[in-house]
Amino acid sequence: MDNVISRRNSHPPRWQRLVALLLASMALGGCGNGSDDSDQLLIDYQGELARHLDLEPPMPQAPGNIGAFPPRRERLLDVPDTREGMLDIYALRECHITTMVAERNSALGRVAPPSQRWLYELELWQRLDACLNSNVPDSLAESDRQRLERLTAVKTEQLPRVSWNAMLESEEFEKSFSRASSVLPQDQLAPPEAQLEALAFLHALVRHQFEPQRQPDTDRLEEHLQALRERPYSGELLRTLLLAEQRLREASNLLSETLARHDSCQGLEDFSASPEDSPVGADLATWLEQLDKAGTRWLGSLDRLLAAHPEQAEPVHDYARRWLSLDAADAVLPAFRDAREAHLDLRQTLAKRCG
Repeated sequence: MDNVISRRNSHPPRWQRLVALLLASMALGGCGNGSDDSDQLLIDYQGELARHLDLEPPMPQAPGNIGAFPPRRERLLDVPDTREGMLDIYALRECHITTMVAERNSALGRVAPPSQRWLYELELWQRLDACLNSNVPDSLAESDRQRLERLTAVKTEQLPRVSWNAMLESEEFEKSFSRASSVLPQDQLAPPEAQLEALAFLHALVRHQFEPQRQPDTDRLEEHLQALRERPYSGELLRTLLLAEQRLREASNLLSETLARHDSCQGLEDFSASPEDSPVGADLATWLEQLDKAGTRWLGSLDRLLAAHPEQAEPVHDYARRWLSLDAADAVLPAFRDAREAHLDLRQTLAKRCG
């Protein structure tokens, strides 16, 4: 019994735990939107486990935040301006690009949003490529034919960079990774279907931008970008995974403390390896599984979208590896899975020792 008293006295008083819980909840940014019910589920499980082990529950700590998304200038690839005189462009009028180029160089064209610049470059490449592979070059002067070949080659080389810049420069993409995001509520773990459709649309548009017959309807680009604008799901998911990892490791510390005692099995003859044997533990197991599936689905979609680009800005590539990777050990989803597996292993070890 001396050991039990000593252990309990080693933990902070209850009022300190309540203050820590309040501060942790505030740090998660979930005030008033229901997101704190996810943290409460994790803390309820910690409390139940602590009571079973005859220990004080851990003092809840706020998990670290996600990293800042790279600033705009570091996200973009270099795409030099292509300059041609209007008389030279007019010489290619049979390619039907004269009006397009004029509109692009107008006052409105120069301030068009990234998405519209992408669509312009996409259509310009399609017209140049179609023109080059038609009978039009046969009727052109040699200098104009060479100009057409050169312009088509330049636009072919630039288009993947243009699509990358259009996506990464967009406000919708940047805000999805907001560090001010809240933790996901229990009933909103799954990725929004409209946002998954948006990522699939962007992936198809990037992947098939040199195959006009296989491209999705480009008129729907703004609609899908608007869906991404609705909420910062990427940030919400990453912060939820960080929270879950933190709380699981705190709970694992209770098991490790118990296993380190010489009388670790006292009163634990019925300890179960499975947390699902209690209602709170079962609710948590379901929540953790749903969170894992949400992470796999969303981060997998982001990974496919980024990987569709043959060239990426290095800071974005580094950010994706650190925060979005499905398999890098220090990325958020693998770290969450590691904490989950480690916790179950500790439960199994204790149950095997005491059962």
